[in-house]
Amino acid sequence: MKRVFRFAWVGILTALCLSGAIAVRSHLSHPRIEPVATVLPTAEVEWEPLNPARGEQSPQAGTLWGDRTGPGPAGFLLKPVDGFRSPPHIHNVAYRGVVISGTLHNDDPNAEDMFMPVGSFWTQPAGGIHITAAQGNDALAYIEVEDNFGVLPADQAFDSAEKPINVDVSNLIWLDASSTDWLEQPPLREGRESPKIAFLWGNFQGTSEPLFKGTLLKLPAGFAATLQNEGSNFRAVVIQGRPQHQVLGQTSLKTLEPGSYFSAPGKLASQIISDSENQTMLYIRTDGRFHIAPA
Repeated sequence: MKRVFRFAWVGILTALCLSGAIAVRSHLSHPRIEPVATVLPTAEVEWEPLNPARGEQSPQAGTLWGDRTGPGPAGFLLKPVDGFRSPPHIHNVAYRGVVISGTLHNDDPNAEDMFMPVGSFWTQPAGGIHITAAQGNDALAYIEVEDNFGVLPADQAFDSAEKPINVDVSNLIWLDASSTDWLEQPPLREGRESPKIAFLWGNFQGTSEPLFKGTLLKLPAGFAATLQNEGSNFRAVVIQGRPQHQVLGQTSLKTLEPGSYFSAPGKLASQIISDSENQTMLYIRTDGRFHIAPA
């Protein structure tokens, strides 16, 4: 019996040694992958019809991140022509939108037109019948979805229990960043205008779990700042202005037009410099807080 017991221990120790060796080799064969930043200027966006079934009457869509028609979240640009007015329709999933240029209207087919200017925010619930209209030769919006996005006829409408939201930029509530813990110390020099933040959607309360949220950030003309993310996922779209941008240690300084996109995954930091004459407005999606450190 003792001999059998001894053999059993030898077998266990051998298995442990082998598993340890396999674990070491596995670790060595799969080195740690460092997060990589992405920068996509508007001029490099690839365009395709949002709804191919409508042919030339379809607005154009340009993917910024994710797969618009595949599983999982995604963000894309919507570019309708001046005077565009869709027929009543629905979407299979809810979406959020921010106006980048021109003016856009999104509402019930019987609602009075309310064309929203740059910086305005709206949401469209899944299954709700609505129309979308645009004014301006340069009409452009950023659209964000949490799953594969589709356009369906109005006769397939359903009630998702969510309600649509239309918020003109003039009705947004802007908080002075210096009055929050989002602006890092030391405080701004006397007389210097502070960045401003508008919270759009998501949970901004303190929590240990990663919760996605959407924020608009305004930087005054000539303001230079570093944006440091606390979470693991940081995505931003230029809504207004022509700021210079770089992800520290990964990309070079580049001027970004409205509609441009950049990401800084992990703990990477982004530097933003507003041009001397115009403020910068960014839409930011993140799974944690980000801090604004004035340069």
